[in-house]
Order: sequence, then C-alpha cells, then structure tokens
Amino acid sequence: MELKKIATILAENEIGLFAISTYNTDYILTKEKDYFRALEVLKEAGYKIV
Repeated sequence: MELKKIATILAENEIGLFAISTYNTDYILTKEKDYFRALEVLKEAGYKIV
C-alpha cells in the first residue's frame, strides 16, 4: 500500500497527484508548479527519489 502512503503525504501538504499503476510500478505525476515541493516533502518523509 505504498501508493496510499505517498498519496496521503502529498494530500496533507496540499499537493495534487495523478497516479498510474501497472503490475510492476506505480507512477505519480504532479503539476509542474508542485514538483520540487513534492520531492522535498517525500524526502522528508523518508522516501528515496531516484
């Protein structure tokens, strides 16, 4: 349920997302204006962005 955790973190920070899920991977897209803030919020939550 990793996608649920990420979506919750972003929602709590008022960052909208568009999620695409496949068998192997989940893709999370944000608006360009929210991109760097989303990265920072997720890093602060302990996620490694690659």
